[in-house]
Amino acid sequence: MLEPVVVSPVPRKKWRSMLDADQEALPDHAPEWVDALTSGGRYRDASRLYSFADGREFLLPLVQRRGLAGLGGWLQSYPPGWGVGGLVGAEADAETTRAILHDLRKLRLQRIGIWPDPKKWQAWADAVDEGVLAIPRRAHAVDLSGGAESVWKGMSQSSRRHVRIAEREGVRIEMGHTDALLRDFYALYLLSIDRWAGQQHEPRALAHVRAKRRDPLGKLQLLARHLGSGYQVTIAYVDGKPAAGSIVMLAGTAHYTLGAMDRERVGKSGAGYLVQWKNMERACELGCTTYHMGESGESEALAQFKEKLGAIAYDYAELRLDRLPWTRADAAIRGLVKRLLGFRDV
Repeated sequence: MLEPVVVSPVPRKKWRSMLDADQEALPDHAPEWVDALTSGGRYRDASRLYSFADGREFLLPLVQRRGLAGLGGWLQSYPPGWGVGGLVGAEADAETTRAILHDLRKLRLQRIGIWPDPKKWQAWADAVDEGVLAIPRRAHAVDLSGGAESVWKGMSQSSRRHVRIAEREGVRIEMGHTDALLRDFYALYLLSIDRWAGQQHEPRALAHVRAKRRDPLGKLQLLARHLGSGYQVTIAYVDGKPAAGSIVMLAGTAHYTLGAMDRERVGKSGAGYLVQWKNMERACELGCTTYHMGESGESEALAQFKEKLGAIAYDYAELRLDRLPWTRADAAIRGLVKRLLGFRDV
């Protein structure tokens, strides 16, 4: 097995140079992202740089949980709700990822989790053995390499029609990273939580507690401050009122991380489609190679919406290295609670 030289945490100058050299790196892989994640004191930077004898180098953004919750050692790339982790660097293969997994095992920590880039999954897939728990996931992404015209042609006829309707009906789009836009988005997000709670047979109060714990407004404001112009809020206004919105991170690739809408106000205006088109058009202007649309799970409706916009499905897995069955115990508890509530994944 290959034995790389390991440096941890990764020096920021080196981190930035590797990020700039990897055109497929996600905005989530930026050091500023980790700065935002660690600023609250619950995590520390535990990033690792792997240098191999053949000259290849890979960076694994990682954070370590502090306090009692991290007792015994808990490394994550990244924690739930904090985006996609995985490797930065080109030409990863089974041999290199196997060596990285071996290095992580040698740390003898209680829990290690990796949520890799779905488009870079194959190198991990070829290295996974019986000691790694792989949790199946599905995500979608749009190829932007052909430019905005190619993306437009790749959308379904119905999607293009919705965009034209929105433009004809005077749906107004605002984009930026101001606090006012973010607050408009968050109001829409809480309305969406109500709608999703009804669909999932989840008590509204519980849904709000979970949403505000996973994605509080303060967290979104913190990311906006750290990422600056790389953090884009897009809001569609119908009759002067917020109707649909999104948050997209922009770097060498674009990552659509949150979406929300007031379904009644959107109506037949096509506002949601216009938001997505404007996001992709903007990403093309900035030279982004991919528009990551995030986790789709088993939702057929969500998958169909993304595929109408030209997205391709990527099946991959979240990886866990547990010394004790932490992941299985957590899944069992969550499953029991869902059954008690009559919760339905949609």
